[in-house]
Amino acid sequence: MKAVQYRRVGAAPEVVTVPEPEPGPGEVLLKVTAAGVCHSDIAVMSWPAEQLPFPLPLTLGHEGAGTVAAVGDGVKGLEIGESVAVYGPWGCGTCHLCAQGKENYCLRAEALGIRPPGLGAPGAIAEYLLVDDPRHLVPLGDLDPVRNVPLTDAGLTPYHAIKGALPKLTPGGAAVVIGSGGLGHVGVQLLRALSAVRVIAVDVSEEKLELARTVGAHETVLSDAAAPARIRELTGGLGAQAVFDFVGVPPTVAMATAVAGVEADVAIVGIGGGVAQVQFGVTAYDAAVRAPYWGSRAELMEVLDLARTGAVDVHVETYTIDEAPKAYERLHAGEIDGRAVIVPSA
Repeated sequence: MKAVQYRRVGAAPEVVTVPEPEPGPGEVLLKVTAAGVCHSDIAVMSWPAEQLPFPLPLTLGHEGAGTVAAVGDGVKGLEIGESVAVYGPWGCGTCHLCAQGKENYCLRAEALGIRPPGLGAPGAIAEYLLVDDPRHLVPLGDLDPVRNVPLTDAGLTPYHAIKGALPKLTPGGAAVVIGSGGLGHVGVQLLRALSAVRVIAVDVSEEKLELARTVGAHETVLSDAAAPARIRELTGGLGAQAVFDFVGVPPTVAMATAVAGVEADVAIVGIGGGVAQVQFGVTAYDAAVRAPYWGSRAELMEVLDLARTGAVDVHVETYTIDEAPKAYERLHAGEIDGRAVIVPSA
């Protein structure tokens, strides 16, 4: 089968032919219908060899959807041909947090060598994907897998971050979304669906800000040296009740803490290497800074339910599996409008 792999440190991803996997006991084989392309992949491919926590080659793709092609011994409750989405942050399934469906915060995954598909385990940018356990599959029903596969990360991650901040998102307040691309444009929609706050989107280009306005941002601000002052002006000098930084580079992290108001919630979601400075006199009184990661299985179900109501609509660009390296090039160059999705059958 065809697969897109990161094969050598510092090299571009390649389309290769690898053996089709077979499901063992308790495993599920999916025929992939759609797989998302993410900035996290680019971050991983920028790490030096000594920083890589898993061996190469690696089949990429941690956003996956497919139809059940085969099941291993002991698997029940799934029908051949059933359309499903893959819950990506795999855990042990038995620790205290996994028991709550919070496998994104599994307490034993690192010790046991459990890694997400595409981020250590073979990923979804291939014709077939082997899933370790049926609990990591969520029914898609009649949802279009191509338009909704990004919700497994680009929807689930902002949803988890926003859900944690909901007590702060009271009417009359404001929320700032830094980075209105793949995750951010979904974050804007989720804020509109879940709260009554004013949504202010920040990005480096007018094209990205136009996307933010299209999906519901009340205000847009160009990301430059004047942006913090402009956001303060838009919030009446009070700052925002919540800030979601989907970029995470040093300048955006500095902006996130600078525009947070008293008792605000600041979520640094992007993995651009920025470090927040939190201390008396620098951040607003009692502002909390956190670094959420992905989301729970129950939250993925909730995100998909929001999609069924029409509250969330991911903007996608589609590519064939042979065009996947080009999709990564365009993503790295900042040329993707929303989210890139690989369709193996195309």
